[in-house]
Amino acid sequence: MTRLPRVTGKEVVSALKRAGFIVINIEGSHHHLYRSGSRLVTVPVHSKDTIPPKTLKSVIEQAGLTVDELIDLL
Repeated sequence: MTRLPRVTGKEVVSALKRAGFIVINIEGSHHHLYRSGSRLVTVPVHSKDTIPPKTLKSVIEQAGLTVDELIDLL
């Protein structure tokens, strides 16, 4: 199993955009992204803080991606 990368919310949002997601709403520091045929993905974007590993794992599962696919998109 590949280790989770240490990334910020802004980097995750950029990677998901490359995967075909679009930002549909921003509520405070949470970006909501959607891709056709997929579920809603919520990414916390707290300045330059890295996303905690469990939160990142949840975002990856919501997006229907694997860790390796996310790393390739980064």
